[in-house]
Amino acid sequence: MKQKVEADKAPKATGPFSQAIISGNLVFTSGQVYLTPEGKLLEGTIEDQTHQAMKNLQEILKAAGVAFSDVVKTTIYVTDMANYGKINEVYGSYFSDPFPARETVCVKELPLGAKLEISMIAFAKGKPQNVVN
Repeated sequence: MKQKVEADKAPKATGPFSQAIISGNLVFTSGQVYLTPEGKLLEGTIEDQTHQAMKNLQEILKAAGVAFSDVVKTTIYVTDMANYGKINEVYGSYFSDPFPARETVCVKELPLGAKLEISMIAFAKGKPQNVVN
C-alpha cells in the first residue's frame, strides 16, 4: 500500500507525481528544485537555491512525520560540477553524523532550467502525518 504526502508549505506537484509517497516505513520524496512555495524558481546564488530546495524537502518530510535525521539516502542532480562544493556545504549543514548515503549526478539539464534537484528516502518510525489515501 502507498500513501500520498501533501505539504502545504512546499511547491505543489505540477505533473503526474506526488510530493512524496509513503510505502511501508519508507518515505520517498520527489526531486525538489528551488521553487518557492508559490511555484516560482528562486533567483540568487547556488547557495540560496540549495537552501530553497532543502527547505522544500524539510516541509515535505515534516508533512510525512519525519525529519532530516530520518533520511537514509539522497540523490543530488546538478548541471555543473563546478557548483559541487557550494552545494555540498549547504546540503551538509542540514545533517549530522551519521550522514545519509548519497550520490551526486551531473546531468545535461533539469526541469524548469534548474541547476540542481534533490530527492530523499527516509525511514518513518511512527504513524505518517499529512497523507492522502
